[in-house]
Amino acid sequence: MKDAQGGPAYGRTNWRRFAVAAVVPVAAAGALVVGMANGAFAASFTVSGQSFKISADKLEGTGFAQYGDKDTTADGTQIPVAMSGISSAKLYNLCQSVKMPGLPVSLTIRAGREAGKPAEATDLMIGMSELSGDAEFKSINIGQDAGTLGLGGENAKGKTGTFGQEAKSVTITDLRQVSTSTSAGTFKLKGLNLKVNGPGADGKPVECF
Repeated sequence: MKDAQGGPAYGRTNWRRFAVAAVVPVAAAGALVVGMANGAFAASFTVSGQSFKISADKLEGTGFAQYGDKDTTADGTQIPVAMSGISSAKLYNLCQSVKMPGLPVSLTIRAGREAGKPAEATDLMIGMSELSGDAEFKSINIGQDAGTLGLGGENAKGKTGTFGQEAKSVTITDLRQVSTSTSAGTFKLKGLNLKVNGPGADGKPVECF
């Protein structure tokens, strides 16, 4: 396998605290609230524009793709994002939190906390602005034409002639993510717990991190 410049690309890449240029979709997002049961989600939709936080002890994904794109709000505002797709994923100790506008209150969703029973998702598509964690990719192509991507799922490809990257698999530990959108073909949230939280001891909304 070779990279975009024709040089050798090794089958195993380990980046610590990698930046958004190599973002990986993490799984879970605003769509979790309506995605508690299995079902189809649209590949794209109008977003609220409000960001939310996601954390997980570990993400294991098969089939990954990433490229630059944008989310669009109802008033036409465009939000630049790193758009990523994972064909199938397992998430351990998953947490999502979103602040309620104008109130020191938050909504948290937790799942996959029991040993051997992670949350599971297929055809994940996520638009994000920040991500950190310890990541390992296997058989990764960096600099691939975004219009030719295919490992991250049918909808995980960008415009022809723009930067993209994909890998056969990805593992991320200590995942922390800020995003504006997520969709999925199916989302199985094992041990689901949804809670409206009052302010914490510091008077601020409770968040995943």
